[in-house]
Amino acid sequence: MKRFLTTVAVVTLMVTPAMGQFGATVAVSGDQLIAGGSSNDITPGALYVYEMGSDGMWAETGSLMASEGTDGDRFGRSASISGNWMAVGAPGANSVHFFERGDDGSWTETGTLTENIDGFGGMVAMENDHLLVGVSGGFRSAGSVHAYTWSESGWSKAGMLAPEQEGDEPMRGFPSAIALSGTHAAVSSSFANERAGAVWTFKFGDGAWMPNGTADVPFAAPNSGVGTALMIVDGTHLAVGMPGHDNRMGSVAVFIQNDDGGWQFDQRISPFVSSAGARFGSSLAFDGGTAYVGAPGNGGSVYAFHVGQYGVESTAVIQAEGLDENASFGATIAVGGQVAVIGATGQENRSGVAVPFSVAGREWVQGNAVHQDPKGYASVTGGMVECEADEAGDFPCKDVNMLSFLNMEALGADRGIRTNDIWGWEDPETGHEYALVGLSNQTSFVDVTNAENPTYLGRLMLTDTARPAVWRDMKVYKDHAYIVADGANQHGMQVFDLRQLRDFDGTPQEYEMTAYYDQIASAHNIVINEETGYAYSVGSSSGGETCGGGLHMIDIREPASPKFAGCFADGNSGRRGTGYSHDAQCVVYNGPDSDYSGHEICLGSNETALSISDVTNKQNPKSISIASYPNVAYAHQGWLTDDHRFFYMNDEGDEPQGLVEGTRTLIWDLTDLDEPQLAGEHIATTTETDHNLYIKGDVMYQSNYGAGFRVLDISNRTAPVETAYFDTSPKGGGGGSWSNYPYFKSGTIVVTGGSNGLFVLKKKEIDT
Repeated sequence: MKRFLTTVAVVTLMVTPAMGQFGATVAVSGDQLIAGGSSNDITPGALYVYEMGSDGMWAETGSLMASEGTDGDRFGRSASISGNWMAVGAPGANSVHFFERGDDGSWTETGTLTENIDGFGGMVAMENDHLLVGVSGGFRSAGSVHAYTWSESGWSKAGMLAPEQEGDEPMRGFPSAIALSGTHAAVSSSFANERAGAVWTFKFGDGAWMPNGTADVPFAAPNSGVGTALMIVDGTHLAVGMPGHDNRMGSVAVFIQNDDGGWQFDQRISPFVSSAGARFGSSLAFDGGTAYVGAPGNGGSVYAFHVGQYGVESTAVIQAEGLDENASFGATIAVGGQVAVIGATGQENRSGVAVPFSVAGREWVQGNAVHQDPKGYASVTGGMVECEADEAGDFPCKDVNMLSFLNMEALGADRGIRTNDIWGWEDPETGHEYALVGLSNQTSFVDVTNAENPTYLGRLMLTDTARPAVWRDMKVYKDHAYIVADGANQHGMQVFDLRQLRDFDGTPQEYEMTAYYDQIASAHNIVINEETGYAYSVGSSSGGETCGGGLHMIDIREPASPKFAGCFADGNSGRRGTGYSHDAQCVVYNGPDSDYSGHEICLGSNETALSISDVTNKQNPKSISIASYPNVAYAHQGWLTDDHRFFYMNDEGDEPQGLVEGTRTLIWDLTDLDEPQLAGEHIATTTETDHNLYIKGDVMYQSNYGAGFRVLDISNRTAPVETAYFDTSPKGGGGGSWSNYPYFKSGTIVVTGGSNGLFVLKKKEIDT
């Protein structure tokens, strides 16, 4: 039997999913490397062309953009080269742009294909007279694959490549990948069948693409991710990447055509250096008799399988020097002749780089990594930008003025870093107001006393044993900040004496923590009851005393000497039944239920329900009640009214899963803590995912991912009314708003805005 890829035709082809890191799109054309994939909605997208100079360094020699590019077109999110022609997807503009390479190496745009289909161009695959264009599916929905053929009159529609399936449920995540070679095509959904994945094949004949069966992997299992990457070589071999297989070590399944023209499983290829989490099979490429398989996990590597007449003759592992441990080298691959380019999309806090190589036979010589970053908003200081005609500068608004704005660079952020949570501190001695801004790898300190001219004072980096992570949270007690991070390995809890900020001399500082609490590793949030002097780590994981992810209680009455005080977790809540709490609020209760007057009560947003507990006695905490609600997806966070009668809570999953008509806020009546009642639901006109909310008097301050910062009047407790807003990410792509802090006496409100930065805002009419 003919073995894997013994006869081939080389096509330089790279199809990428809708990732946002540089290096997510890579391609090779002759002696040129083409890379991109990093885009935002503030500027038009671009691809960048690199060539090696006489000094041996790879340098940018040109860039490609749509001739009529628009902000947010996401040009370069996908690309495919066939000969001297290149197709480039721009899914933000629902288009595919075509370029021809001239004899001098320059690229000229020759045409555009546009469809009235959202996301058209998210994937492209082109070979000779065939073009496939993918619309990426989402968490709850299926996308589509559109086929075209070329003639003298241009590209004409040749049908669609649709999966054959039973039932009416959409094939979510379809397509995950597309492969094209000659008259054969394959498309996949790595989400199908409990994430085991599925691959559908097609054959072109009589002017149309027809289904040609499925490529069924006999050893696939849930979470294998079959079809994460696809490659067809010479129309005779189909390679299917499945990086989730075998504890995410990964595999590649190889199929050959049988006598009936269908695809028959032939062999399995596994990494010859076994490593859980390697994600072998995440990307695939072929050139010059060698098959390349990307394994971007654990830092990343690329496996080379040199194929001869009787199968694989030799193997090698290609690794890159000078990259981060989470670089994801091998996430994408393009090889052609004497050059290659490998995407390392996790490098520098997941902002990504492309790593070029010179190829001589089987020897690869690494070149200098290259990257380009999309431009963000410029910082705004020196004077208030008033909200007029529903705009404050670049930002839509209503009755909220922008006092100032600091972008990521002004916050001391490294490349690829984003903001997350935020808190505030008012110095009782000087009256200065400070924003404590959470970022992926640090906490930045900003003096916002002069809110129109805030001052960046410096930063406290993550602990030496931690890694950068999406989540960071901080609270304040007696002039000390307590800081945790989730998904960060052994981060622990940092204690920082904020009084150090008084000594700022005009030069931003790299601060050191004052004390360290090592009884936890990672934690999603830190909750503090300032009345009692106790902190509560919630969502603890990765080591230490996790308390099931529930309340890990810490005595901080001596602020720089935190001490473990006990655990509480109600196993009737949490997705795993461990009492995991995503966030909480703990107070000395002064509400209407006299049974608990003066008790220390914690209200936990516990993924599946609201959990109310009495933690007055740290050695014997007790559950008071558990309350669920309709269409629960992920109970996320909430806050009490001042009288402790009502608790407003958000669910982070109900909007993206389509369980509600608009952004939903749950309103709990806590007249009886033993039997909390869902008194109402506020459904906003926006459909964006809500995040953190806080209450001050009769006003609720909400942060939402896609809708930014929202202000609601809750004087009628069960019928909130939105009265003001400020959109921190008007063109999308920046992550909207994670959180806000509305408690400064001055009325200044500080709001984090994803990858955009820190917004310093103020309502036009301040409620006191």
